[in-house]
Amino acid sequence: MQPIRLFGDPVLRTAAAPVVTFDKELRKLVKDLTDTMQDAPGAGLAAPQIGVSLRVFTYWVDDELGHLCNPVLTLSEDIEEGEEGCLSLPGLAFSTPRARSVVARGYNMYGESVELLGTEIMARCVQHETDHLDGIIFIDRLDAEARKEAMKAIRETEWFGEPSPVVQFSPHQVTQRWL
Repeated sequence: MQPIRLFGDPVLRTAAAPVVTFDKELRKLVKDLTDTMQDAPGAGLAAPQIGVSLRVFTYWVDDELGHLCNPVLTLSEDIEEGEEGCLSLPGLAFSTPRARSVVARGYNMYGESVELLGTEIMARCVQHETDHLDGIIFIDRLDAEARKEAMKAIRETEWFGEPSPVVQFSPHQVTQRWL
């Protein structure tokens, strides 16, 4: 199990680097993510949430356990509101708009192509975790008034303002990204 980074930690606001090496270290990262997610328990966990800035997340929805590296999403046009929480914002949940369904393409920990079709909770989970890989936290998806209320609730938690753990650096080669 790894400590989960909380709201305010800079790693949660940084876009993660693509996975370029599918090796033993990546398989260990996927295992650490899975174990930490299940222990929490949560429906998903992205690598930045344990301080590793790589584009990989795990999910555990409706007894389906899996992971995805370097996800690329195709979202449905129909949007639905739904209660959403986050392991990096413990104890809080807010109604958040998300696409009703998603097709996620990426790779497994062995570098094999994977396609994941999701609706309802799975679609919400995949979008939420992919947002983490882009440095987006689900409260960013709220309208201005709801986001203001969410920030007020965050400031009132006992964990807000706790010092951030030391950032871990990945042993994986990172390619330079141009903005």
